[in-house]
Amino acid sequence: MPAQRLDKYIANTCSLSRKEVKILVRDGRVALNGETVRDAGMQIDAEKDVLCIDGKAYNAEEHAYIMLNKPLGVVSASRDRTQKTVLDLVPDALFRKGLFPAGRLDKDTSGFVLLTDDGDFAHRILSPKNHVQKTYVATLKTPLTKEAHQMLSAGVTLRDGTALLPADVRCLADDRRTVQIKICEGKYHQIRRMLAAAGCPVQTLMRTHMGALALDPALRPGECRLLTKAEKEKITQKTD
Repeated sequence: MPAQRLDKYIANTCSLSRKEVKILVRDGRVALNGETVRDAGMQIDAEKDVLCIDGKAYNAEEHAYIMLNKPLGVVSASRDRTQKTVLDLVPDALFRKGLFPAGRLDKDTSGFVLLTDDGDFAHRILSPKNHVQKTYVATLKTPLTKEAHQMLSAGVTLRDGTALLPADVRCLADDRRTVQIKICEGKYHQIRRMLAAAGCPVQTLMRTHMGALALDPALRPGECRLLTKAEKEKITQKTD
């Protein structure tokens, strides 16, 4: 990471504005390599310099990767004038400028949403050519028939002519109304539309995995946390 202005660096890696950072500097609360900072515009090399705020080391990563357990009724957007968004659920301690949902869930779908400010990583995991699987569990209004199973496994073509890649579908209950579905695409309302096309409309839908990384069962709906480096790498790994 090249050297950059101190106020810009802090503002880009936390929830503070540059104006607020300048206030911290003015009040003598920021130190660089043991010396109190007097100029918010001074250059900092984040890989070499030791930055402290209020006497505590400030160890910001270049990018943030946040696992959110999205509840029903929340939209997967960076902002919305009338509805609560996934970013509204991020606490101040984790929030930073530039966060966005890397792969959306519709308002009536719950589960794993990845929030990040790393556009390159988001593109890599969302591009169908990279075959990063997303796993969902759906409860169906009617049992999954063998014909529907075969149709989904072969690749469904929707009414509007959209051709979908084959999905990995497994029944999780004897009544064949609870199914696990793995796909590597992310088309508009894809799971609901493909199951409806197969004659098995969805009653409830939840995303449980991105790649080989499962949603943390300790996260209650609406809660989120940072990913570890190892967890981030699991997103690009294939599932069993």
